[in-house]
Amino acid sequence: MKLGILKEQNDNRVAVVPALLAKFKALDLEIAVEKGAGEKSFCTDEEYAEHAAVLSRKEVLQSSDIVVSINPPSGEDLSLLRPDTLVISQFQSFMDESVAPRLKGMKLRAFGMDVIPRTTLAQSMDVLSSMASIAGYKAVLDAASRLPRYLPMMITAAGSIKPAKVLILGAGVAGLQAIASARRLGASVEAFDTRQAVKEEVESLGARFVEVEGARDESSAGGYAVEQTEEFLQRQRAEVADRASKADIVITTAQVRGRKAPILLTKETVERMKRGSVVVDLAASTGGNCELTQDRQVVVHNGVTIVGNSDLASEMPQDSSFLYGNNLLNFMKLFVKKGELNIDMDNEIIRGAYLTA
Repeated sequence: MKLGILKEQNDNRVAVVPALLAKFKALDLEIAVEKGAGEKSFCTDEEYAEHAAVLSRKEVLQSSDIVVSINPPSGEDLSLLRPDTLVISQFQSFMDESVAPRLKGMKLRAFGMDVIPRTTLAQSMDVLSSMASIAGYKAVLDAASRLPRYLPMMITAAGSIKPAKVLILGAGVAGLQAIASARRLGASVEAFDTRQAVKEEVESLGARFVEVEGARDESSAGGYAVEQTEEFLQRQRAEVADRASKADIVITTAQVRGRKAPILLTKETVERMKRGSVVVDLAASTGGNCELTQDRQVVVHNGVTIVGNSDLASEMPQDSSFLYGNNLLNFMKLFVKKGELNIDMDNEIIRGAYLTA
């Protein structure tokens, strides 16, 4: 059975780095890699060639039994696959209900890495958490590079500088990593989340937890926010506006799975913020938590810089590719046995990720 690794068309990452190929081969798989697949992740074809055949994209697609990628192959690519080929990618099926029927119509099988159940048993396969952690870290560095002042407190002969104030909206994986990163850089950090359960984690990282009473808390939401009542949202907006007006950096991470991201920073709130302050919106691809966010763009409004970027993991391609590949390997171990597919639908992880059942 042959595993095919594709070159990403609009992403710096690659699904599998050369360092992991030996572990994939241990599953009794032959491996084919598209030429140039790892170049943006600083992996050479020569490194891949030690364990895999380096082929053209068409050759990889036509000869593979399993095809892996980070972003879904195009319709044209999928049409080149043989019937029953297994495609493993992030299909965003929660946002596009046509994905599964389309794949079935092409007689393909598919797993969505982005819909693997976010349970304890599946932690080692959780791509969303791996990428969110990198995004949270990178968001702080991006914001710090744009901020026209220090993050830590500085005491110098020329005068003392107070630490920058950072507000994190959403204390999931990305938010917690952002908190930890901002604290390491010496900033004063506050964090808000509707889930009371994360309060202890926030405080353990040295940040202050901002509480707004009356939030709906749903532990089964898989790390995502849940929709709140309008009454709560009004109180939330008032509290966020007050905190944001005093912050130097605001990093927003709140998303509701399968729906538009909630607006946490209104235009009026941004206009209350200090000139020179920075907003990094990690929910930009689903509408953004800031009313003024434009996906994949940097906007300056009233002296406030707003960065709309949900793909920050792609800006750290070496580590993000390594982590994605490990997630993929741990997942494939569930259903690749001695070079053969054994898709056990009684396994809750397999069942949750299988799009074409």
